Amino acid sequence: MVIHSPSRTSDQATSQLYQEYLSQQALFQVQPAIIQRFLEAQSRTLAEALLQHLSQVHFRLPDRVVCEVNGTAKTKLVPVPAEQREQMAGGLVDRLTRTDLRTALHQRLLELEESPQKPVAISASLIRYATAVYMVRGMLPAGRTVTYIAAEGDEIPSVPVKDTLEPESAITARTDAIVEESGGEAGRGDLVVPYVPAARRFYLPQWVAFDGQDNLLVNSLAEAEAHLASMQRYLAILNAAFALAPYIATDEQYQQKRYGMLGQLVNQGRALARFETDQIIRTIKRRAAANDLNRGLSLSLPFFDDRELAIRMYDFEVIPAGRIMFVPAFVVRAARLEQVKVAQDMHLSSATRRHLLEELKTLQAAFEEGDSAG
Repeated sequence: MVIHSPSRTSDQATSQLYQEYLSQQALFQVQPAIIQRFLEAQSRTLAEALLQHLSQVHFRLPDRVVCEVNGTAKTKLVPVPAEQREQMAGGLVDRLTRTDLRTALHQRLLELEESPQKPVAISASLIRYATAVYMVRGMLPAGRTVTYIAAEGDEIPSVPVKDTLEPESAITARTDAIVEESGGEAGRGDLVVPYVPAARRFYLPQWVAFDGQDNLLVNSLAEAEAHLASMQRYLAILNAAFALAPYIATDEQYQQKRYGMLGQLVNQGRALARFETDQIIRTIKRRAAANDLNRGLSLSLPFFDDRELAIRMYDFEVIPAGRIMFVPAFVVRAARLEQVKVAQDMHLSSATRRHLLEELKTLQAAFEEGDSAG
């Protein structure tokens, strides 16, 4: 995570979150091993329910818990009242009010954390901590050590820095995170998978679909889109962990994973949009050569929104519907008009506007010479 020119207020907030994180970490570590394993089991149940968008989830508080970190080897276990151990988040009322499980779980844990019964409050805070940590460390593979720089005017670093010692050909090592969706490592850490140099500059090479010149590195566009979806899911899990426990943002692994995957997603998302734009240009030229565009033309130009972290479509009309003969000048004119609109669209970030403007300029340039063949 990179913070540019932080204010004193943001420094204080970060410090407070870090202190809260350290406090929760210490409280978890002082629990007996059997209690830690119990909390981890509950965290897996809750995390899976959140990611599967279930409407309801049941969980349990431990039967006893250490309530204080006293710095000595001797710890005192305090029983959790039996009637408080069985818990539930979500349900009919939440479904009727359209409250999602993430919000319902957060509210339920908050209620428990405010309980006058200290063992109940401590148990709830430990479950919150264990769930956030599991989502960050247990559900997501770690990747390579990478460095990104921000393109001119960008806030998100997304351009990988080439390692000057990078060989022309190499095989990923055990530490190169070849494990995908499940994040499991047992029996798979020894797999050896070759990646091209362009892919190895990113955090998780197995999800890199384009090189620095927007050349497709995978077998199909559908595969590239699947890689993008995997990266989006990765960040969605990090975001869910942060929503549950904001202090997790100060965790070193959270910061490394978010930095590595955010830069990769933005880079690959834009590359995918540019690749699809090039495909659109080729399709227009092919259909124009076949006289198949004389009844109007509307376009949906893909672009990557770095606020939503997703591909969106920019729709506009090139030629009104009707019997109008296609000429390249219509595309040039439409692209110029849309550039003016996009430049003034404050709903998009400045980086996204620039990215979309580049695509519109590419579209314009492709038809400025009037060559509709190719």
